[in-house]
Amino acid sequence: MSDGDIMQRAQRFLSALRHCQVLGLYVYEAAPEGLTLCLPYSEQIVGNPETGVIHGGAITTLMDTTCGISTVCVLPEFEICPTLDLRIDYMHPAEPHKDVYGYAECYRVTPNIIFTRGYAYQDDPKEPIAHVVGTFMRMGKAAQGAANLKKDIQGTAI
Repeated sequence: MSDGDIMQRAQRFLSALRHCQVLGLYVYEAAPEGLTLCLPYSEQIVGNPETGVIHGGAITTLMDTTCGISTVCVLPEFEICPTLDLRIDYMHPAEPHKDVYGYAECYRVTPNIIFTRGYAYQDDPKEPIAHVVGTFMRMGKAAQGAANLKKDIQGTAI
């Protein structure tokens, strides 16, 4: 699968998630090595109005989504892979009025579980806001209820 195909698959997956549309998330980069999403700064996601700092829940959503979509970047065919476990270690708050980027990679793929890791950052990936590890359950391409989501993501009839 080419980088263009991966980018298209990631964009389609993201566009099927309504809460991500509301947050304004978009695919910044996508390749087999990893995926970067962007969470644009907005007043609607501020957790502390006095400081303008983004709410941790918005960053958690960014990182869960980034890790989850990174799974579709490494699998040869689309599969539903729900989150089993997600751990986020916050290093420091995001700076107000700046976008936040989330990067994730799949570092191990087994027949049943996909293991991911990544980080959230603003200006410099070497100074992360948070680190994340996540595990996702592979339900296979024939999982019940996957047909409509698969159609939305792949943009094709099943």
